[in-house]
Amino acid sequence: MYFSYQEIQKVCMEMKKSILIALLFCWVGMSAQTTHEVRDSVKIYFRQGKTDLDPAIGGNQSALNRIADSLRTSYADSVYLLQKIIVVGGASPEGSVKLNKQLSERRAEVLFHYLSQYGELPDSLKTTEFLGCDWNGLISLVAKDQKVPYREETLALLQNIAGEARGGITSHGEPLARIKRLRGGEPYAYMYSHLFPELRASRLYLWYRKDWNPVIPKPEPEPQPEVVMPPVETVATVGPDSTYSPRPTLQKPFYMDVRTNMLYDALLLPSIGVEIYLGNDWSVMANWTYGWWSHNRSHRYWRAYGGDLGVRKWFGQAAKQKPLTGHHLGVYGQIFTYDFENGGRGYMGGKPGGTLWDKMNYAFGFEYGYSLPIASRLNIDFSIGIGYWGGIYHEYLPIDDCYVWQKTSHRHWLGPTKAEVSLVWLLGRGNRNMKKGGAR
Repeated sequence: MYFSYQEIQKVCMEMKKSILIALLFCWVGMSAQTTHEVRDSVKIYFRQGKTDLDPAIGGNQSALNRIADSLRTSYADSVYLLQKIIVVGGASPEGSVKLNKQLSERRAEVLFHYLSQYGELPDSLKTTEFLGCDWNGLISLVAKDQKVPYREETLALLQNIAGEARGGITSHGEPLARIKRLRGGEPYAYMYSHLFPELRASRLYLWYRKDWNPVIPKPEPEPQPEVVMPPVETVATVGPDSTYSPRPTLQKPFYMDVRTNMLYDALLLPSIGVEIYLGNDWSVMANWTYGWWSHNRSHRYWRAYGGDLGVRKWFGQAAKQKPLTGHHLGVYGQIFTYDFENGGRGYMGGKPGGTLWDKMNYAFGFEYGYSLPIASRLNIDFSIGIGYWGGIYHEYLPIDDCYVWQKTSHRHWLGPTKAEVSLVWLLGRGNRNMKKGGAR
């Protein structure tokens, strides 16, 4: 049988096509067996000016549980390898850009610290990005909310501000002040209460690489079910529930400290105190001092004991970033007694003998202070209190082996009644100071 030249050429072309198609399928198959990226994301909300990871707001509990499930599955199953974590932070219009950027970085560090409990997270996996004031996000929220007062005017103003921000124009005045002036501040008040909280959030993204040829231990006699990952951009739990233990419950941060007043310690009046953070920048504290030294032969007495209770309100930028840090104002009350004598005239607070309640002097007043971080778990707290000191005291003279009463007086003192330079040891979940630059 003979073939013409045209027939031979046609057969060659068909064979060439078949070979190319086969090579293409081989290349696609090899590519499919190397990597396939899957991304998951959640949104974590924070209170205004705070870095506490609070599960009680904005659905944080379920979001963190879902990410925890995702990480636990990633570390338990070598089929899915964690490749990258990005925390993208934004801010609502109130507050300075510098402060919002610092808050965003600290919030990212808090999230990284929380996630690290599920496995080691090398620094190469972690990235943070700050979007600045999210004007486009605010515009989108206003456009969807029909209840915004003077909505069309508000949208027009926000679009102008966003355009100026993109073009770097600042000649028309502070954007927040312009929003507050619109219609007497009515749109601003509504957005502050209903829309701004949506902008105070950090978006957490996790990327996984799927390895089609992992080293998997030999299964038990019964074959294990096939693991199926959800599709890209899923909002469901990553991985099947049957491959890991129940979801962890996020515990709220707890802040407290134990302290000693180094001024009193230096005067040989040992002191110890405790302070507990209540939330919303409030704390309560209690201190106790006890020194009961004497030298009977030379009549050297140095005796004092008592305690105080106080309530503090924390404020300032440092206090917003970390509880029990920065400026504080407070009120306090004290009860105490004393007996000071150094070979001459002695002074005893309250009645001789009896309990503290029989011998009690008392004081109450206002205090101001500042708590300065010096290490991850240590602060130094400087405080001064001004108030009223009242009670009775006795004057006496040591004669031979007796102490001869001279007179009884009433104390009425208005001025400094408290001084503190305390070494503070921070205790509790998440109660650590941040290093500069956001690293712990």
